[in-house]
Amino acid sequence: MTENSFAVFVQISIGAIFIQNFVLSRFLGLCPFFGVSKKLSTAVGMGLAVTFIMVISTIFTWTFNKYVLMEYEIEHLQTISFILIIATFVQVIEMAIKKYSPTLYDSLGVFLPLITTNCAILGVTLINIEGNKYTGLPFTFAEATVHSFMSGAGFLLALVLMAGIRERLELANVPKAFEGLPIAFISAGLIAIAFFGFSGMSIGG
Repeated sequence: MTENSFAVFVQISIGAIFIQNFVLSRFLGLCPFFGVSKKLSTAVGMGLAVTFIMVISTIFTWTFNKYVLMEYEIEHLQTISFILIIATFVQVIEMAIKKYSPTLYDSLGVFLPLITTNCAILGVTLINIEGNKYTGLPFTFAEATVHSFMSGAGFLLALVLMAGIRERLELANVPKAFEGLPIAFISAGLIAIAFFGFSGMSIGG
């Protein structure tokens, strides 16, 4: 790995986790973000599942796009083909969690199969096709894989932060009108404002 390649990977990683966090900056994947962030254990399980699917989906969608869609000039089928690929891997991970961790499976509930329509996962696969905003060039396979993994890490970070706050809020004296989702929305907004401070970072070299 050259020094320049390492610098690009660092740029992609910082950008995916902090500057363009899918939940707190792009506001994608909010349904599972609010749905499974009541408990830390559930949040970690969902975050890891989303990260795994992001990486695996990226590997297959990037390859499929380059060697099938672009080869035969049918790029207009990107969205539908990517959704089918994502849905396949969601079913696989759902069956695996159900078999090896029934407790986590029950905790995630309906939000696990909803990963199929999680716009954060579809978003990362489409962004990987668009290219690297820092270099102005298309993502290579390695860059796309790193970007998807770090995007998943950013999603996991957002879930863990939110879960930690919501667990503490359960013990706090919150006004009745703000109990439940209202205070969760306010907390998420404050976290998003904090992450907005990273948008001023210059990582382009």
